[in-house]
Amino acid sequence: MKSKLAVVLLSGGMDSCVTTAIARQDHELALLHANYGQKTERRELKAFNDIAQYYLVPPGRRLVVDMHYLGEMGGSSLTDPKLDVPTAGQTHRSAPTATAIPSTYVPFRNTHLLASAVSWAEVLGARKVFIGAVENDNPCYPDCREVYYKAINQLVRVGTRLDSQIVVETPLLHLKKSQIVQKGMALGAPLHLSWSCYKNEDRACGTCQSCRLRLGAFKEAGYIDPVPYEAEIVDRK
Repeated sequence: MKSKLAVVLLSGGMDSCVTTAIARQDHELALLHANYGQKTERRELKAFNDIAQYYLVPPGRRLVVDMHYLGEMGGSSLTDPKLDVPTAGQTHRSAPTATAIPSTYVPFRNTHLLASAVSWAEVLGARKVFIGAVENDNPCYPDCREVYYKAINQLVRVGTRLDSQIVVETPLLHLKKSQIVQKGMALGAPLHLSWSCYKNEDRACGTCQSCRLRLGAFKEAGYIDPVPYEAEIVDRK
């Protein structure tokens, strides 16, 4: 029996899909999705709705928020039409270094997402907010680090009602991508409904950073990725 209500940030990607499956173990689900002008916005929204339907989350506990101002600001290859989504190792704004931030970073995005999720959690009376952040994937993303989430939880404590007691949970933060696949398979997460590609909305490109991380994770975990990919450029086995 689910004991409490939790708000889960569900982008529609693999990590958020597995996070939803983890949260569902002990909670009733309220799912939040953001449209922020990302290049695969329509496909991610479809994935969100498909996963929400898979878990039979009622419409009153599904929330899609409009954050198109992030896209209008630009600054990321995920949102700016003038910037190409990089492929095959070309992930940085300038010459790659150990601390270079990938062009796919959307400035301060997770803070905007979490602010909406915490607001909704406070309205619903939910004590948990789940986000599928993974530090190992993007160690240079400022808002995917453990120190960031410690700071966010401190902000939530001082910025919400005293009796709210909301905590942001990051169950995937220190997992390898292949461990996330294994976790999802063990929990029966509908990974076939998820979408990770940064470039395409019909068949995943197989060459962007997100596709390559996903394909490598499935391969390392010993599974075949069930989503469709372009051409024969992808080695799934």
